[in-house]
Amino acid sequence: MSMPRLLDLPEAIGLAVLGRLPWVHRILIENLLRRSAGDPAAMATLDRWLADGGSDAEIPFYPARIMMHDTTCVPALVDLAAARDAVAAAGGDPRALDPVVPVDVSTDHSIAVDHFGTRDAMRRNLAREAARNGERFRLMKWADRSMASLTVHPPGTGIMHTLNLERLASVVTVERRDGEEWLIPDTLIGTDSHTPMINGIGVLGWGVGGLEAEAAMLGAPVMLRVPRVVGVELTGALGECVLATDLALAVTHRLRQVDLANRFVEFFGPGVAALSAGERAVVANMAPEYGATTAFFPIDQHTLDYLHATGRDPAAIDRVRDYAQTQSLWFDPAARPAYDLVIAIDLSAVTPSVAGPSRPQDLLSLDRIAAMLPAPAPQTDPVIPHGAVAIAAITSCTNTSDPRLLIAAGLLAQRARRAGLTTKPWVKTSLAPGSPSAAGLLKRAGLLEDLEALGFAIVGIGCTTCIGNSGPLVPAMRDAIERGAAAPVAILSGNRNFPGRVHADIQASFLASPPLVIAFALRGDATGDVARDPVGTGKDGTPVYLADLWPSGAEIDAALALAADRGDVQHAFDLAEQNPAWRDLDAPSGPLFDWDPASTYLRPPPFAGAGAHRVPQSMRLHPLLVLGDDITTDHISPAGAIPSGSDAAGWLVDRGADPADLNVYASRRGNWEVMLRGLFTNPAVRNLLADDLPAGWTIHAPSGDRLPLWQAAQAYAAASEPLAIVAGDRYGMGSSRDWAAKGAWLLGVRAVIASSFERIHRSNLINLAILPVEVPRETALALRKLRPGDRLAIDLSAPLSPRGALPVALHCADGSIQPIPARAAIETQSEVAMLMDGGLLPALVSRLIGAR
Repeated sequence: MSMPRLLDLPEAIGLAVLGRLPWVHRILIENLLRRSAGDPAAMATLDRWLADGGSDAEIPFYPARIMMHDTTCVPALVDLAAARDAVAAAGGDPRALDPVVPVDVSTDHSIAVDHFGTRDAMRRNLAREAARNGERFRLMKWADRSMASLTVHPPGTGIMHTLNLERLASVVTVERRDGEEWLIPDTLIGTDSHTPMINGIGVLGWGVGGLEAEAAMLGAPVMLRVPRVVGVELTGALGECVLATDLALAVTHRLRQVDLANRFVEFFGPGVAALSAGERAVVANMAPEYGATTAFFPIDQHTLDYLHATGRDPAAIDRVRDYAQTQSLWFDPAARPAYDLVIAIDLSAVTPSVAGPSRPQDLLSLDRIAAMLPAPAPQTDPVIPHGAVAIAAITSCTNTSDPRLLIAAGLLAQRARRAGLTTKPWVKTSLAPGSPSAAGLLKRAGLLEDLEALGFAIVGIGCTTCIGNSGPLVPAMRDAIERGAAAPVAILSGNRNFPGRVHADIQASFLASPPLVIAFALRGDATGDVARDPVGTGKDGTPVYLADLWPSGAEIDAALALAADRGDVQHAFDLAEQNPAWRDLDAPSGPLFDWDPASTYLRPPPFAGAGAHRVPQSMRLHPLLVLGDDITTDHISPAGAIPSGSDAAGWLVDRGADPADLNVYASRRGNWEVMLRGLFTNPAVRNLLADDLPAGWTIHAPSGDRLPLWQAAQAYAAASEPLAIVAGDRYGMGSSRDWAAKGAWLLGVRAVIASSFERIHRSNLINLAILPVEVPRETALALRKLRPGDRLAIDLSAPLSPRGALPVALHCADGSIQPIPARAAIETQSEVAMLMDGGLLPALVSRLIGAR
């Protein structure tokens, strides 16, 4: 059997040149040379890139694989299933819409914390998940059967990023193309913004929108400008009581002070060698929180140690070492590549901390938490105190993927239990690790029983609370909130804490390490200083302090060494893959999906067929929404529980849904009717177009009526009136969900005007043929004074160009006209073409029908 081919980077580029390049550039150059070596334009781009150290030219990137999770996969599969219908109806072959790149799908976003605090909580939550989400799972299993390159990993197999880290990632892989095998770096894109977690072991990946992933699934390259790389120089080592969470929050706080839009981050320097692969993964995971496209740690011995610890094949581990060293992809702590900007972080200066109460970059020392609590509730409760902790959750890929963090939490729980401490009865506690191997690890360490005794029994292997699937609060807490006698907070080991994200009734949430989550559950409130005030009272009547409970680094490492079993990780995944409920689920297997007209979960969307919406040469747009800064995709397209009494609930109940169990918006993303009615209904969203508008409402300018957005949109559409959204800085930050763009399209929005955009959402807008327009900060502030009757005119008679100036004018209701400085927030020529083609799916279906 012949050996795979190898594109020899040192020979192609030269060792001296490679040594000056960031490691991510080396990987991208290998990809470019291997896939585009015969393209003169690509080679000219490479020549300019190497000569100048950077370039504004576009390059194609071909990821080795793609990852999705169920709440991004289901909308994508609904799109593809509807597009297959359109192709078949025109006489084409629906199988032409089939992935040509390996796609792995996790089922991590569905499970909710309905049951907690008992050993059977996970079993009961899994059963509830299967009952709620059977329709969605049926679609996913159909895709698994009908699409050869798509693999669905059933419920219980772990969070997407942990599954990737512990099981799927190979670091170096073999690609078969055109009858030949190539040895290549393992690379990927994922439909979740936290995909960069895999960069902790030297696999280059980043998050994209669902529509961009759909194009890549079908063979299109990911087009990007040669990325500017910011180098973060790490020195020193973490202190005794400092954990990976503390470092990740500190890095997020520091890097959010820099404009990282469309930039890659790479960590270098001697401090990198002081971090384990698990600690690196926690830091890389937070890349979207600090605003970077991705954040990379190069391959070194820690990578190999991690692959060994998680049971990878020894021959494959040797291949990683040999390939990385041969290709100059091996990390050198003394190297100083040529970065666009260098930021220095001293690891020894990092201290235990939290972030909140509403953004992950808002770093707080432990003594400052009380000052950030919500105002006291209007009434008082005899039991539940001010600043009460309603939710204490060890959750998310960010923190449960570093085993030291789980062990530290278990050791703190063990000491607390021995001291006679218990968590407060109004606190909803949960442990949702990212990996099915976590239970075995904690059992072997002798810590799982201690965690269970404090209420931190495993509730599921999924994202749960971190994405808003926190389930109902403890009845006493819920009743106090309804009476106006509680202003609760959440403490979670997650990665995002936007108001209302964790739970609709909780506006203040603090991100913390897993052991700190337990400490706050023991205290029951977030007042005072958790580091210095008593955490509780022991069984002997003496106060117990955090210092009495906190394990040393040596104790954590000793417990981890005792519990480690490299054979258990892959075995745990093998068992989870045998999920009997998934195995017994009935699903079709033909090329076309069998839609159920009565379904309240799956409906073919109107934006998936042929007949592209082409951007007109001029637009005069009514403002539908006028918004402030930091509007997240959570604000735009909700993920949490569907509130009873909402328009979305009304639509569902009218069609037979159980009003007592409407599920969460994240599970209804295959139904555009439901999602349309939930857009911008987050209570934190204020539409500045008029005073005191309820969330999700607007003014219909021609009539002056106050209406829900979807009803106003229908009225505008009937008159063929296009709409705009006006916003401030960082519009679209947060999760990668493409529904935030799909929803805008359904509302009739054809342009979004903001002072800055987050990268993935901007891309999603373009893939829906919605024009992103960037204006200066002062202009965005002035536009907050827009009123019904004002309109925004955009002249597109001249050809669009990346980052080019746009003629935009404000036509005021009083007849005056004011020019607005603006540019197209478009990065590449391929994005221009996407806009002009009317968006991704219509253009794709039209091309397939036209080719026939």
